[in-house]
Amino acid sequence: MRENILKESANLDDIIAGRNPVKEALRSGRPINKIMIAEGVLTGPLLEIFAAARAGSIPVQKVERQRLEKFAPGTAHQGVLAFLAAKEYVEVDDILEGVSPGEAPLLIILDEISDPHNLGAILRSADAAGAHGVVIPRRRSAPLTPTVAKASAGAIEYVKVARVANLPQTIEGLKKKGLWIIGAEANGEDLYWDAKLDGPLALVIGGEGKGLGRLVKERCDSIVRLPMNGQVNSLNASVAAALLVYEVLRQRKKDLNL
Repeated sequence: MRENILKESANLDDIIAGRNPVKEALRSGRPINKIMIAEGVLTGPLLEIFAAARAGSIPVQKVERQRLEKFAPGTAHQGVLAFLAAKEYVEVDDILEGVSPGEAPLLIILDEISDPHNLGAILRSADAAGAHGVVIPRRRSAPLTPTVAKASAGAIEYVKVARVANLPQTIEGLKKKGLWIIGAEANGEDLYWDAKLDGPLALVIGGEGKGLGRLVKERCDSIVRLPMNGQVNSLNASVAAALLVYEVLRQRKKDLNL
């Protein structure tokens, strides 16, 4: 999974190489998905970069120097690379503050979606259905890369995306703000169209192949399922997200003049 995320970030236009350029990118607040630093003792500028990245909640990977050469061949990387995000992330509160007065919030939470094409397709569905934003974890998840932007067909420019350190804690915070948390899994109690989905909601979609993590699942108010009448027992994560978000839209239609 990690390899997939890294491979699609290998375009040199999306990488900053070298100690001073990376330090300036951090100082200027440019959106960065992650930083790679060569393995070894951290001293001087590399230690400063490491500390600044941690302070900014940017994931840092320590890798063999040859791996840096793989992603930035022929560059004077000086032991450090920064992988730029295709768009700036926001805070979860920024998403909620963008909800119009009298409108019920609708968020999509993604529990370790690792395929950038899935993430892009989910952003496209989120925009089309009028969801207010998407929440992803900082680690073990596809970040906002050019591949995601392309797969979203432009929706990345209109959908707010928050990247958080701890999904279970984020879910608890949303519950305190009045949102109902609805997870999707094959063994859910109710079919998704029988569940009440017309209030303030966060829909939770699990990662490819693994579904919802235990701690995330425990914090859901209810778990719904999609009917599976064929021989395959699961749907692509982006398809599941689209079905659920449009069911929310259907149940809210009385308020949307549809």
